[in-house]
Amino acid sequence: MFVRHVALVTEELNVPVRQLTRVAAALQKQVTRDFAPIWEVKANVSAFTSFDDVPSDYWPVVVVEDVKGAAGVHEDQDGQPFALVEFGQDWSLTASHETLEMLGDPFGRRLVAGQSSKPGQGRVQFLVEVCDPSEAAEFGYTVNGIPVSDFYTPHFFDPEVATSVRYSFTGAIKAPRQVLRGGYLSWHDPVTDHWFQQTFFGSSPEFRDLGRLTQSGSSHRTSLRSVIDSKTPEGRKFTRTVADGRANLLRAAGDTSDQSSGARAKSLRAQIAALRK
Repeated sequence: MFVRHVALVTEELNVPVRQLTRVAAALQKQVTRDFAPIWEVKANVSAFTSFDDVPSDYWPVVVVEDVKGAAGVHEDQDGQPFALVEFGQDWSLTASHETLEMLGDPFGRRLVAGQSSKPGQGRVQFLVEVCDPSEAAEFGYTVNGIPVSDFYTPHFFDPEVATSVRYSFTGAIKAPRQVLRGGYLSWHDPVTDHWFQQTFFGSSPEFRDLGRLTQSGSSHRTSLRSVIDSKTPEGRKFTRTVADGRANLLRAAGDTSDQSSGARAKSLRAQIAALRK
């Protein structure tokens, strides 16, 4: 299986190396243990403190101070994917989100046919964005004590609900094409040539007609995902503020992991010191 290489990197921010490497290790475990067996993707994730150190065949996930409307996965001048992540209290959740979406659909154009979520619309083409429907922090989980994003499985596009089927890794999504609070789902209607969304940013889900997607004045390499993301600013709010109880539980799990790691490190240092005498 072809191995994809991802670089978690920052230059303009003084992100502690310890924090950068811990998040990279958590993403590596999430990809290897959780994502790869389900989506049949093999990848490694490494941390770098400078672009100068990133090998040319790595796809960068770049941690920056402010992304404004540029969050998400893009393509460079050679058509290779890279992602921008805004630094914040729970930036690991966003880094996980962008890493998994980059691996699931590197170029932001993968479509899957299925029955529309909008009643009466018929069959449409869904854009594969594996984290969007359950992207809110409350549906995430921890790896090595680090908060990471939930993601849907290929069964997410099944025609009907079935028992004993996993629609997202955490089980938060209970049925095909379900959008959870704080998430969204995008698709193309080939009959009207319009793009639609089901969003859940308010008190209840709603449908949006985005019209025809135009990319005038942009690079021919602009992905569908980039255009969709630019029309869905609410979908990136979780990168800045996470105030729900579930997020607090994720942070508490991280604190417990820190204590466990610290205790093990102390024990190892003592053993190594004894051996070196």
